[in-house]
Amino acid sequence: MNIYHELNKVIDYIESNLDSVIDYEKIARILGVNVYTAKKLFSLLCNNTIAEYIRKRRLTLSFYDLTVNNEKIIDVAIKYHYDNPTSFSRAFYKFYGVKPSKAKELKTGIKTFPRIVFKEEITDSSDLTYNIISLDEFTLYGVGVKTTKDTIKEDAPGFFDKCINKFNKQPDYGMITYEDRYNSDRFGYHCLYKEKLAGLSKYVIPKSKWIVFIIDSQEAEDIRRISQKFYKTMFLNLQYNIRPLPELEYYHDGVTEFLIPIED
Repeated sequence: MNIYHELNKVIDYIESNLDSVIDYEKIARILGVNVYTAKKLFSLLCNNTIAEYIRKRRLTLSFYDLTVNNEKIIDVAIKYHYDNPTSFSRAFYKFYGVKPSKAKELKTGIKTFPRIVFKEEITDSSDLTYNIISLDEFTLYGVGVKTTKDTIKEDAPGFFDKCINKFNKQPDYGMITYEDRYNSDRFGYHCLYKEKLAGLSKYVIPKSKWIVFIIDSQEAEDIRRISQKFYKTMFLNLQYNIRPLPELEYYHDGVTEFLIPIED
């Protein structure tokens, strides 16, 4: 299955229903996974949550409706499923920097969010291999930092080095936790140790089945690049659903084992 082909189908569906109720179950069916997994994949590959993509596209179209079609603010608010004109006006002002009533006065610097279109090319994944393992519940000890999709590239390696300096030992695991996989791009990166050290909190990792693949590096950029490649080129073909648990990075012997929790 070509994930980009399927994502283009998802975008087609969303774009055709921006003035209607968008069914997340239908999006999941297009991708052949459950809703949780669909939202995870969309967020990872589109760099926006589904909810954020819908919100930005509706606001982009609302500007056209107000300035070209001369539609009333209340009608546009209802059209794009805002609870009332006040909530629409707040969202519009946050996006454009002007109230809807002043939209026609905005002549320069008009912000838009274009439709996403994926090139349906298949990236080679011949250098990626994986295993399916089951792990019983286990306990780790660590500390975390809050971050976002835009800052984790700097936050994670910086926090990793900080933990080495503070605890005089390299972390055994990294853990990525999500504040809200459905609607938020905020999450956390945690450095975890097998042994309990002073100043660390306890983290219980539930019993689960995991997809595991090995990355021949412990550099943050390599981990990010190859883990995204796995999601883009292989994951959808495996026909697994992701469990709502953190992802883990197990650092040992100069390599990183990347663990994705999956349903049985």
